[in-house]
Amino acid sequence: MSVQFKEEVLKEYEKIKTYYPNTQATLLPALWLAQREFGYISEEVMEYIAELVGVPFPKVYEVVEFYTMYHKKKPGKYHLQLCQTLSCFLAGAEELRTYIEEKLNLKPGETSPDGLFSFQLVECLGSCHTAPVVQINDDYYENLDVQKFDQIIQELRSKQ
Repeated sequence: MSVQFKEEVLKEYEKIKTYYPNTQATLLPALWLAQREFGYISEEVMEYIAELVGVPFPKVYEVVEFYTMYHKKKPGKYHLQLCQTLSCFLAGAEELRTYIEEKLNLKPGETSPDGLFSFQLVECLGSCHTAPVVQINDDYYENLDVQKFDQIIQELRSKQ
C-alpha cells in the first residue's frame, strides 16, 4: 500500500489512541488525520485507515459516506457547505443555492475548474437561529442573503 501517514502524523495518531478504550474507537479521529494529511479520503486511504484501526473496509466506507465532513474527492480551496434543512430553507437557503449554481456554475458535489470553489449540500449545521448558514472551510457565515454571500465570494476571490 503506497498511502501511509508521515512519521509525525503516525505519532499524533499513537497519542490519540491513548484516549480511547480500543483501537477501533479511533476511526473518526484517524479519518480526520487522514483528511488533513491527504486532502481527502480516497478508497486507498480508506483501506489504509481500515488496516491501521483494525476495522473492515466496509465500516470505514460507510462512516465516510455518512459524515459530510469527510471528503471523498479533493475539495476546492474554498469548500462551500450549504445547510438544506427546514430553518435554512425557510430563511432563504434556496436562493443561495440558486446563486451558487448560477453565479459560480456549480452543482452540489462539483468543484470549479480552477479548483477555487467546491459545493456541497449538507444537513443541519446547528445554527438554526442564524439561518441561512453556509460553512466555508471551517468558518460559518450566518444570517446570509444573496448580497452578503456575493460579497463573501468576492472577498475570497480577491485573496487569489
